[in-house]
Amino acid sequence: MSTNICFCLASDKALAEAVLRDKFPGISFKIQSPLELRQQNVFRFFRGFRSYKMAVFFTYDLRVQRSLFQYSSILTWLSRKGAYLADMQGKIEKVGWGDLLFRCLPAVIMQLFSLPFEIIRIRKKLRILEEKEPSPRASLREKPGEAIKLAYLRTDLVFGTKAGGSVGHIAGVVNGFIERGSQVFIISTDKLELIDKQQTPLYPVKPKAKYNFLAEIPEMYYNRVLFKTAGSIFKKQSPNLIYQRYSLNNFSGVALAREFRLPFILEYNGSEVWVARNWGKRLRFEKLALRVELLNFHAADLVTVVSNPLKDELIERGIPAGKILVNPNGVDPQRYRPDIDGGRIRQQYGLEGKTIVGFIGTFGNWHGAEVLAKAAVILVRELNLPPEVHFLFIGDGVKLPETKRIIREGNIEERTTFTGLVPQEQGPEYLAACDILVAPHVPNPDGSPFFGSPTKLFEYMAMGKGIVASDLDQIGEVLEHGKTAWLVEPGNAAQLADGITNLVQDEKLRGLLGKNARAEVLEKYTWRSHVAKTIARLGEILKS
Repeated sequence: MSTNICFCLASDKALAEAVLRDKFPGISFKIQSPLELRQQNVFRFFRGFRSYKMAVFFTYDLRVQRSLFQYSSILTWLSRKGAYLADMQGKIEKVGWGDLLFRCLPAVIMQLFSLPFEIIRIRKKLRILEEKEPSPRASLREKPGEAIKLAYLRTDLVFGTKAGGSVGHIAGVVNGFIERGSQVFIISTDKLELIDKQQTPLYPVKPKAKYNFLAEIPEMYYNRVLFKTAGSIFKKQSPNLIYQRYSLNNFSGVALAREFRLPFILEYNGSEVWVARNWGKRLRFEKLALRVELLNFHAADLVTVVSNPLKDELIERGIPAGKILVNPNGVDPQRYRPDIDGGRIRQQYGLEGKTIVGFIGTFGNWHGAEVLAKAAVILVRELNLPPEVHFLFIGDGVKLPETKRIIREGNIEERTTFTGLVPQEQGPEYLAACDILVAPHVPNPDGSPFFGSPTKLFEYMAMGKGIVASDLDQIGEVLEHGKTAWLVEPGNAAQLADGITNLVQDEKLRGLLGKNARAEVLEKYTWRSHVAKTIARLGEILKS
């Protein structure tokens, strides 16, 4: 057992390990995520903490994420050699009781004192935006693709994201506009993957460290920070269209659209309030968050959603159906294609000569990686799957510990490989190493319709591989059983095992499914066509 411990988000594990190797050479650390910590018995954890010599708290950027000070300071006395803060840039700070007494406590007191005034200011701003009649919008020309200069807003206070659906979606939409001849510049809290910075200027607008000890308020405060900075950027770039990927408590797109009289497209991928209720901890300022969501829906000229359940949700919340566009996710068919060689990945993990069943994802609550793990146990322990069949789990996230536990308890670790987080740009090569690709998505925990449009689904299709997938809402609408994939009952590990068996045993079938899936995705689900639908609908709305 390691005598040192490092706390970091599951998605930051690879980054943390690299920094630890550089800053603490020759010293081993146990890496633990906050989620794993919450799943432990708290009293047992504190009793055992004295066994660790050092505790390192890793975050993406200490300049904007200072809230770890209170945690690290409080726990300092439990470790024998003290606690440290570290970030991706390699910045290291030792912290102790002095930080708690002279930095954390005064900051917390000041923030708590000013919080009521900040809430009043936010509510006042929301009321102004809700009551103010929008000015006439500037219109786009007859050929909008040739005239558009797009301001893309990415406002999540999430940092260091290297892979996942959001990475693919942001790059897909931005590059889709570029391909159609539009000019695009990006305002973002963080740098973005898979985007040509020479072709697409990116203006980083970092959040301030104010209110970083309080949940949800930093997102609210960021509206003020972004609006102040974005104004000068807009005057320099002169956009004629705003596109925002909605994030928790952000209404800066609304404010900028009103200020500069520009058309406003809102991309809505699901309610943050719903996510918090069902997959996390209920929001403290839930009513305020709902109010911000509604403001965005009503203020946007066009709201794009990736599925029909999301459209139905918006209609139930009073949003006119005519301003909602259902536009499923897509893929870049040049980045994801069948002729990519996966030999290097097979060699790297010692998988030459294997039939590889692959899964890629951020191991989210809805991804069903744990269901695939159960199916793998069934296949190996009960159905005697041929020894050359191997399971490749690509990625990292909240469900990874549970997935590994199922594999370990099933005693099939020798038949599985976990790669950890893989940068998005390397994803196609990893998928190319697989023979069969699995999308074992599971239903929502509250029984509501599955509102997702998994980007991995379209990436799988573009790779031309045999697919086994859950017959779940849009997944079952995009894929056709026996033609483009083998569909199974969501959450049914036995059926999933049966589907995998069929494709393992019938190489001709999986080749046919893959060929058909590639043709289908090229015809209907590229990012270029995704953007074309968005532009066409916005043009119709502005004309009317």
